[in-house]
Amino acid sequence: MNYVTDPIKNLQGYKNLKKAIDDKINSIYMHGLIKDSMGHFLYSLYNNEKRNILVVVEDDISARKLYENILSFDKDIVEIFPSSEINYYNISSLEKNNEDSRLKVINRLFNKEKFITVASSNALQRRITSKSNFKKFSLKINIDDLIDLEEITETLTYLQYERVSMIEGKGQFAIRGGILDIYPMQMDNPVRIELFDDEIDSMRLFDIATQRSIENIQDFSISPSRELILNDKQRKKIIDGLCKDLDKIENKALYGIDKENLLNKFSGILEYLENNLFISNMDLVSPYLGKGDFSLLTDYLNKDSIIFIDDIAKVYDRNSEISAMAAEDLAYKEEKGEAFERHEKILLPFKSVLENIKPFTVINSTSLMKKTRLLSPKIEVKIESMEAPNFNRNLTVLTEYIENNIYNGYKIVVFADSKEKAKFLRDLFETEGINSVITKDFNHEIKTGQVFIIGSSLPSGFEYRNIKYLFLTHKEIYGKAKQLTKKRVKKKTAKDIINYSDLVIDDFVVHENHGVGQYKGIEQIEVQGIKKDYIIIQYRGNDRLFIPTDQMNLVQKYIGGEAVKPRLNKLSGIEWQKAKQKAKKSVEVIAEDLIELYAERSKIKGFSFSKDTEWQREFESSFIYEETPSQIRSIEEIKKDMESEKPMDRLLCGDVGYGKTEVAIRAAFKAIMDGKQVAFLVPTTILAQQHYNTILERFKDYPMKVEMLSRFRTAKEQKQILKDLNRGLIDIVVGTHKILSKDLVFKDLGLLIIDEEQRFGVRHKEKLKDLKKNIDVLTLSATPIPRTLQMGLVGIRDMSTLDEPPEERFPINTYVIEFNPQIIKDAIEREILRGGQIYFVYNKIHDIDEVRFKLLDLVPNAKIAIAHGRMSERELENVMLDFGDGEYDVLLCTTIIETGLDIANVNTMIVYDADKMGLSQLYQLKGRIGRGDRTSYAYFTYEQNKSLTEISEKRLMAIKDFTEFGSGYKIAMRDLELRGAGNILGEVQSGHISAVGYDLYVKLLEETLGEIRGEAPKVKASEVEIDIKIDAYIPSSYIEDSNEKIDMYKKIASIDTEEDYDEIVEELIDRFGDIPKMVQNIMDISLMKSYASKCNFERIFEKSGNLEIIYSDKKELDFKELEFISENYNGEMNFDLSDKPIISIEFKDNNLKNIIELLKVIMTFKINNDKN
Repeated sequence: MNYVTDPIKNLQGYKNLKKAIDDKINSIYMHGLIKDSMGHFLYSLYNNEKRNILVVVEDDISARKLYENILSFDKDIVEIFPSSEINYYNISSLEKNNEDSRLKVINRLFNKEKFITVASSNALQRRITSKSNFKKFSLKINIDDLIDLEEITETLTYLQYERVSMIEGKGQFAIRGGILDIYPMQMDNPVRIELFDDEIDSMRLFDIATQRSIENIQDFSISPSRELILNDKQRKKIIDGLCKDLDKIENKALYGIDKENLLNKFSGILEYLENNLFISNMDLVSPYLGKGDFSLLTDYLNKDSIIFIDDIAKVYDRNSEISAMAAEDLAYKEEKGEAFERHEKILLPFKSVLENIKPFTVINSTSLMKKTRLLSPKIEVKIESMEAPNFNRNLTVLTEYIENNIYNGYKIVVFADSKEKAKFLRDLFETEGINSVITKDFNHEIKTGQVFIIGSSLPSGFEYRNIKYLFLTHKEIYGKAKQLTKKRVKKKTAKDIINYSDLVIDDFVVHENHGVGQYKGIEQIEVQGIKKDYIIIQYRGNDRLFIPTDQMNLVQKYIGGEAVKPRLNKLSGIEWQKAKQKAKKSVEVIAEDLIELYAERSKIKGFSFSKDTEWQREFESSFIYEETPSQIRSIEEIKKDMESEKPMDRLLCGDVGYGKTEVAIRAAFKAIMDGKQVAFLVPTTILAQQHYNTILERFKDYPMKVEMLSRFRTAKEQKQILKDLNRGLIDIVVGTHKILSKDLVFKDLGLLIIDEEQRFGVRHKEKLKDLKKNIDVLTLSATPIPRTLQMGLVGIRDMSTLDEPPEERFPINTYVIEFNPQIIKDAIEREILRGGQIYFVYNKIHDIDEVRFKLLDLVPNAKIAIAHGRMSERELENVMLDFGDGEYDVLLCTTIIETGLDIANVNTMIVYDADKMGLSQLYQLKGRIGRGDRTSYAYFTYEQNKSLTEISEKRLMAIKDFTEFGSGYKIAMRDLELRGAGNILGEVQSGHISAVGYDLYVKLLEETLGEIRGEAPKVKASEVEIDIKIDAYIPSSYIEDSNEKIDMYKKIASIDTEEDYDEIVEELIDRFGDIPKMVQNIMDISLMKSYASKCNFERIFEKSGNLEIIYSDKKELDFKELEFISENYNGEMNFDLSDKPIISIEFKDNNLKNIIELLKVIMTFKINNDKN
């Protein structure tokens, strides 16, 4: 039973189609199905037929839209098979989203799964691994199998899986002792295999973010990590073909072709092939494969599959256009010596695809009836579907229309878009006497005259009039189509992911007691037969400090802002103590200011806004994007503040494009509903214009007056705006610092929204203080605020965070390459050809004009503008506005654009000398593109012919990392958070953060706030001295990778509770196998330190076969405590009750469990005592 698909079975056209399919008629022409109802029709066809359906559409944009439409009904039954761009260079994009999607489809079809695949004609023309090769190259691993690690390493390498120390993405594997981790291409989670010799002990899925196991499995499959894998015979065939082509041109005079480049390039590729090396770009060699060496996607389909083509004539015409452009591009590439004539066969002709689909049931569907010579139909079917009417927010007309249709015997389904909107519509219908039901799923029977409401989205409504069946959606009710988004997995926040595996030799670190030094690695030292690992830190004058790993929590990676190279401290000098004291003093000032400000504001009585009105709910419902959970949470927090009597002072943080503006606009609407005025203050004229346009668009259906105060208004207009604001005729004004002018007096200001407050000068901030006194204030910040700082400021500064990223509709193809003028020329021309624009980032102002001339030499027809920080504000704004209006093709600029305009038409970015830039800059730059509905390209280039030994290899690897996962992303986030910290605490603090490092600064702030609140200081675990002669280290046979080892030391040193201890035990066993005794010892010592610090003990040491705990003072130990210890500790003890009391217990077999048990008993007493 399915109320979405069952009624369609009564449609006469559908019955005719089903009969034709059952009768195995292989060419069917169907007309009358409109675009709006195609997703529903295909979902119904699949649901009722349960066989594979391959849907062919004209291009990738149409494919994406239809795919998202079908996703609305069921996310498990549809996949997209995107096309891949032809590439004539031996480079490959770091973003593998497209290839991953294609491989997922190939895998599912290979495994005989049934589902719908949506593809453009272009995507079907590519050669993929032949079905027989795919079978040969796929492994199935069963729990009873035997595994030889050497053999499986060889196999995985052949399947082009990458060996890493820790898995972070698909197509990778890692080996740690007897543990093998693999992330197969088709799986949602990686697999961990634990071996006992060559037998499988256990096999389980694990979470990539935590690296922890989720559930046990019995078997799984591994398939190739590339869509075209060669066997030895095919490799030989390519080598032979390539040799022939090279021989042919070697002795031939070629005119108008760069023969030298052609010979060099393909001789290099030949060498790669002969040495069995990895070819980045299979496009360069795939044309040498003959029939039988490859398959097309259609070869993977079951025989009873249905091919559904959305208007074959249109598909064919679009395909011909794309092919003509490809042929033109190839001719140009041949001239430049980048390709042979043979490369016209990279894609097979579309006619071959049409030939390949003939054995299947083929349905050609058009909305209007039309003839075509491309297919000869054997039967014609008519499906009558039509658009649903548009009510454009007129809810009275909507309810009347529904009542009429119920009376006429219609079945009505409303896709309300969310649970809240579903309830809103049900209440609305109820007041009008319309009986409606909210359903959680489709498993219900719908009867004539019923209205079913479901809280999910669909792009648009439609009607099957013949069976009286109507679908309504957000688009018809509110007059705007809802943008469907496939939910992205939220990345772990920076606090969750910054860890010590990012520490590399020579990185700067901060030791709390000794200052800034350079990390030089881990060294194992044996003293009197006892082995321990030490962290080595080098200070000024080459002095070295060896730190026991149980004191790792005293060491932090130095983070002090972008491109800040700190000065090393002297090991015995006083400068570090001075820097720490200075930072401590500044922290005290800021902490007192913050607490005072908070206390002052909490005394003031502000305006208490009313609960949401009907208009508010309707306004929020008309938003065309799906709100993220953090947007919903932030909106609720802001409304709660506004409805209270205390004036709101809330900071809303979120990266660019995370939806801050919409949250702010909803707060503004709420304020206006209570007759209050709103001021929206922004730092630049461009941002003012951008927000003004957004607010105008959102408020256009409501009687609200929106104005803008900036230099884009004439003096006369500005004068009038000031008058109207004073008379209360304007509800909301967006503007730059002009809003702060003396002449502006609001009639009744209720809400002030400030965007990027840190970008205003001191003078403006003073004015802001006066303006803020007793009104509600919402501040927006695009730099994320560190979690540690948020925690420290709990109860002092109200904060909301938007932490889900915006939907990436189309992936960004990212390349890290040597600067190659030819590739750059192609990239610019391709973008201009499709009507787009380009950012070319060059970070040296002194010769930026020369670069402009070089670019004009490469692309003479390009219109190039320059933007950099030394231009006047007005000059810069004019350039940016002209670029935004499409006056220029290329913006040649410094990193000034990293927080600039939001232009959906810019989809290519080229960064010159990327290896010299900060990672957070690169991360934010990349965020400037990929905002439209087309594929985007980012080229991070480094100087040509620079040998890789000279290049900051670390930086380049990090750029590669940060595209999708890995430490680069984490560092970029941390860099950004530093700015956030600077913004919230003020610029003055940035110097102190640089001096002592960010982590220590936050620690000092938290301690100071605690002191001001009157919390008693405790002995820190790091101050407890433990002197016990036992081996305590992580052997390399247990954790081989030094980065992972240091990360684990850090975790162990941070053990605070028994739960932490158990958690690490679980993680170690899960990831590395059974825990050796020496590792157990470090963990026991760490737990002892934590317990000892909570009991205020400063030292535990071994003496004459005993372990002794020393109290600092006689007063610390009374008879009540003695009595409690004696009753609750089961072992033997000796007491020395002198001035500094000592408890000692026997220490044998290197067993620390007894001392931990004793400390736990003492700690329990002290905690209970404190409570009483």
